[in-house]
Amino acid sequence: MTNFGPIVTAMVTPFNDDGTVNYKQAVELMDYLIQNKSSTILLTGTTGECPTLSHDEEYELYQLAVKYFKGKVNLMAGTGSNCTKTAITSTQMAQEIGMDSILQVVPYYNKPCQQGIYNHFRAIADATDCPIMIYNIPGRTGVNMTAETVKKCASISNIVALKEAAGSVEQMKEFRAICPIDFHIYSGDDGLTLEFMKEGASGVVSVASHLAGKQIHDMIAAFNNNDITTANALDKILQPLFDVLFITSNPIPVKAALKLIGFNCGTTRPPLMAITEEQNQQVESVLDAFLEKV
Repeated sequence: MTNFGPIVTAMVTPFNDDGTVNYKQAVELMDYLIQNKSSTILLTGTTGECPTLSHDEEYELYQLAVKYFKGKVNLMAGTGSNCTKTAITSTQMAQEIGMDSILQVVPYYNKPCQQGIYNHFRAIADATDCPIMIYNIPGRTGVNMTAETVKKCASISNIVALKEAAGSVEQMKEFRAICPIDFHIYSGDDGLTLEFMKEGASGVVSVASHLAGKQIHDMIAAFNNNDITTANALDKILQPLFDVLFITSNPIPVKAALKLIGFNCGTTRPPLMAITEEQNQQVESVLDAFLEKV
């Protein structure tokens, strides 16, 4: 197992009513996530609304994470960009601040070829000592990494893991078969966590762990202990929650759900919109049903 552990929580970025970052709430949320079985906290990823954060806001979040939680949990910085130079600069700053690891997404919008993707990750890896998790999410980037590209990236010493979010168990199996055993693959979709584990995944980069960290932890632990019956039963309980957190663009539903359990993380920044009343009722209904079962 890598030092990322089984549950990487892609944390939301809390905002105040005026749209500024609520750093106090961010620290409180990090503490809560650690108490609820997150083994890694990922800041400024997709769920953290990285496209609408300034670099100064990102660096302030990293500084607070290092100040309060260094050594208590693995701290991962989402420093990806569709500009290789920018990704390198952000990665080096995160390392300088003291973050433990890095998430690097396939360059989006530019739609580079497979060699271009490899060159991008190679340049970033050469510029840092931090372990890197690369991130394949073709639904957002417009490009899907091939197994050969993943294998080439896995040969780079500090590229140690993949977050795979193409939504395909078959593709994950292809990646697992071609990559070294010590290269770790994480599900990028909560709903596929157990299916990915059955095919050799190490864990999940999760949104639902904001609300169900202990239950996801128990599901993974049961699977790792060969208690497949318990793992399947927990997965069945968790699936409605996994589904409702993606009824509209992430992180709109999870921020609404967090408010329902006492964390007012504000709304999302434009161009994302606030949750509708109908959507909020769906989230509340599913969350209530989940909490009754656990």
